[in-house]
Amino acid sequence: MRRIGVLSGLAKDDLDAQTQYAAFIQGLSQLGWVDGRNIHIDSRWSAGSSVDARKYATELAALAPDVILASGSASAGPMLQATRTIPLVFVIVPDPVGAGLVQSLSRPGGNATGFVAFEYGLSGKWLELLKEIAPLVTRAAILRDPSTTAGVGQFAFIQSAASVVGMEVSAINLDKATEIERAISDFAHSPNGGLIVTATPLAVVHRDLILRLAAQYKLPAVYFESHFFVPYGGLISYGPNFPDQFRRAATYVDRILKGEKPSELPVQTPTSYELAINAKTAKVLGISVPASLLGRADEVIE
Repeated sequence: MRRIGVLSGLAKDDLDAQTQYAAFIQGLSQLGWVDGRNIHIDSRWSAGSSVDARKYATELAALAPDVILASGSASAGPMLQATRTIPLVFVIVPDPVGAGLVQSLSRPGGNATGFVAFEYGLSGKWLELLKEIAPLVTRAAILRDPSTTAGVGQFAFIQSAASVVGMEVSAINLDKATEIERAISDFAHSPNGGLIVTATPLAVVHRDLILRLAAQYKLPAVYFESHFFVPYGGLISYGPNFPDQFRRAATYVDRILKGEKPSELPVQTPTSYELAINAKTAKVLGISVPASLLGRADEVIE
C-alpha cells in the first residue's frame, strides 16, 4: 500500500475542487492506482486560509507519504517549507522558479516538480480581453492575493500592459469578504469600470460574492479560468484547463511511485488555453459580444 498526500487551496465541498480531485483520481486509476486497494490518499483542504495551508502542510509531512500533490502556489509553498525530502508534484502554479519551488523548468533540482498554470504574460491578455468585450471600459480593478508571488507577478504584468490598451488599473486585495465588498462598491462609484479576477484560491473561495457584486454594479469582468466562473454567471474567461492538469499530474505521481525522482522530471507548461463566454451575462450587461470573440471562443453559454 503506497501513500499519497494531497493539499488543496480550495474548500472540500467546492464543486470545482471535487472535479479537479476526481480528475486526479481518474488519472491514477487509469495507471493502475486505486485508492483503498494499492494506494491510500490523505487529503487536506485549506479553503484559501494561509494559516490552514501551513498547518495541513505540516500534518501531511508528518505522515511521510511516498509523494504529495499540492494545488496552487498557496499550497506548494507551505508544503516545501514543511519538507525538502518527500517528493512533491504541484499543479496550477504560475511561476515555480520565481516562487522558489524549483531551480529551473527543465531541471527542477530538488524534491518538487509539476505543472505551470500559465506564463505571467497571460495576465496582460486578460486586460486586452476586457477592452475587446467592453470597449468603453477605461478603469480596471484587479482582484489579487498580494501575499503570494503569483498575486504580485500577475498584477505587475497587468500594470505593464495597461498603458498599451489605455487602461487605468488598481488593486483590490482578496482577503475578507467585507473588505472585498467595500472595495468593489467604492470602485463602482465611478463610471467605465471593469474587473479582472486573477488566479488564486481566494478568488474561488469568494466566487459567489465576486459574481454577485459584478452583477449588482454591472461591471464587465474577466476571469482566469472557465470552469470556476463562467458557468455561474461570469462574463468571460481565458486560461488553461485545470482539471486536465490534475490528470497529467497523476502521470508524474505514477512515475515517482515507480522510482523516478522529481529533480529529473521537467516542469511542464499548459498544452492549451480555453476562451469561454457567457452570452446571457453579456446581454444582461448590455454588451454586444464582437463576432471576432465569439468565433475564437471554445465555449459560449447561451
